[in-house]
Amino acid sequence: MIDYEDQKGWSLETKLVRGATLRSQFGETNEAIFTTSGYVYESAEEAEASFNGTKERFVYSRFKNPTVEMFEKRLALIEGAEDCRATASGMAAVFASLACQLSAGDRLVAARAIFGSCQYICGDLLPRFGIKTEFVDGRDLDAWKKALSTPAKTVFLESPSNPGLEVIDLKPVCDLAHKAGATVVVDNVFASPILQKPLKFGADVIVYSATKHIDGQGRVLGGAVLGSKEFIVDKLTPFLRHTGPSLSPFNAWTLLKGLETLELRIARHCDNALKVARFLEGQKGITRLLYPALESHPQHKLAMSQMTAGGSVIALEVAGGKPAAFALLNKLKLIDISNNLGDAKSLICHPSTTTHQRLTPEQKAEVGITDGFLRLSVGLENSDDLIGDLRQAMA
Repeated sequence: MIDYEDQKGWSLETKLVRGATLRSQFGETNEAIFTTSGYVYESAEEAEASFNGTKERFVYSRFKNPTVEMFEKRLALIEGAEDCRATASGMAAVFASLACQLSAGDRLVAARAIFGSCQYICGDLLPRFGIKTEFVDGRDLDAWKKALSTPAKTVFLESPSNPGLEVIDLKPVCDLAHKAGATVVVDNVFASPILQKPLKFGADVIVYSATKHIDGQGRVLGGAVLGSKEFIVDKLTPFLRHTGPSLSPFNAWTLLKGLETLELRIARHCDNALKVARFLEGQKGITRLLYPALESHPQHKLAMSQMTAGGSVIALEVAGGKPAAFALLNKLKLIDISNNLGDAKSLICHPSTTTHQRLTPEQKAEVGITDGFLRLSVGLENSDDLIGDLRQAMA
């Protein structure tokens, strides 16, 4: 058996490389990929005990799998959470974290500035099942106070937000939510478990698209939900077990490999992003530039009090609207046009026509998405090359 209590005392770097490693009888150094759907039993009695819960073991890979469990346990060690369950994608993690605890008649309060698919879940999908959703300006503490002056079941937010990099003051929002009887679910994907620990500020549940920085190389999809043992076992696990958004063993193994280098990559992402942001800050034709580590960011002090660095994503607005934005995108030679982020390769997208295209013009305006707005995910290339590419594209 693995002594997780002993591993909790390890440093972050050691947890990333060795946490929760489960070796088979062959004593492999590299984590094994257990590509099996089911498991066999020594007797009918053992099978019965395995399914009624009196014997803990693997019974079906939709429920648990050794490779997937290694990823879950390692990520929990890194996050400082009691438990974790992996999912097939980041959106599966978001939906499961909400749906497992909400019922008809419940009330959800969500920050307005969230990813397009998250907005769909909160604003369109959940209300179909009798769940009332109220959106607020996440930056406005008074708006949170008003929304949470009456009971609520759950609060959902992103900080920094996708794509506008809005930062939410986590501790007072969590305090207000708890007074209203709500659990707080934080999508921490932009910060990653390296730069921000929402649990320390009072959050109850953390969700990730592991597709982003955790994989970090554009290879696989994956997601994760972390929280207390009670939440994971009593609420989330039954939902996942019976609805089936399970992570494949191969993807879990790939994500384990991603965790080994996560801290090193995040440091390079942040260093590159800061250099690129400083370059962009002085360029003509850019009417708005947002990066949490820049003093010009309207919530710079708050961001740096909650995060240890600015992250990998820069938001910018170019003069001239969609034609100017498209012209810049089409002139880039090194930076790729893509809707993904957190990749080793630098990627850029036009949210108004891609990730947030389904929002109404009014909804886009509320979260600062204009026709000239761009989201740049800074990768691991040489920063001078990235700056050179942006310079020639804006010439």
